[in-house]
Amino acid sequence: MVKPKYKRVILKLSGEALGGEKGFGIDWHVVETICEEIEKVRELGVEVAIVVGGGNFFRGRSAEHIDRATADYMGMLATVINSLALQSILEKRGIPTRVQSAIEMRQIAEPYIRRRAIRHLEKGRVVIFACGTGNPFFSTDTAAALRAAEIDAEAILLAKKVDGVYDSDPKKNPNAKKYDFITYLDVINQRLEVMDSTATSMCMDNEIPIVVFELAKGNILKAVMGENIGTIVNVKEAK
Repeated sequence: MVKPKYKRVILKLSGEALGGEKGFGIDWHVVETICEEIEKVRELGVEVAIVVGGGNFFRGRSAEHIDRATADYMGMLATVINSLALQSILEKRGIPTRVQSAIEMRQIAEPYIRRRAIRHLEKGRVVIFACGTGNPFFSTDTAAALRAAEIDAEAILLAKKVDGVYDSDPKKNPNAKKYDFITYLDVINQRLEVMDSTATSMCMDNEIPIVVFELAKGNILKAVMGENIGTIVNVKEAK
């Protein structure tokens, strides 16, 4: 049996991904498909933690009528809705799951405690990190990078609506070039829309590879197995 490439991963999901085609609210078919794949990954012995965005309900940086800090807190609360939705579907499949929130809300989630999160993973539980970093002005991308460093994750699996990293927007430029491998510095210098620069820099400092791929059926499992899908962001380009 082929062994998975990674033992412990952070799966980063955007809120829009959970919204399906509409990009708003929760598309339960999409959530079911994601949870089905997480179940398969977990059966391989891979420890899975999830960071989910909240853009399908509220995107802080796009709010025009309130101050940025308040908007970001509202966005963090939106991630809790998505986290509870994922937890519910995972547990319907018999997968023990814990939601840990960077903002304390004891009635519905555990507070984020690093050692407890690691212990949950070691016990085979899926851990969902809600509320980003708990601080305004930081994205859930940065939260994924921070949590990955804290729990010693071997990779961040970045599921997006595009099938990798391009040198320009493939929707606007039909000649856009897709990278199989690219360095963190190239991502930052070329201002490619992979993760924000803070998140990318944190991954670079901690040498955490980022696997960027399209959120499609089977791709989460393929990414864990190390198959050649999407784009790998790492210290050095493959030759």
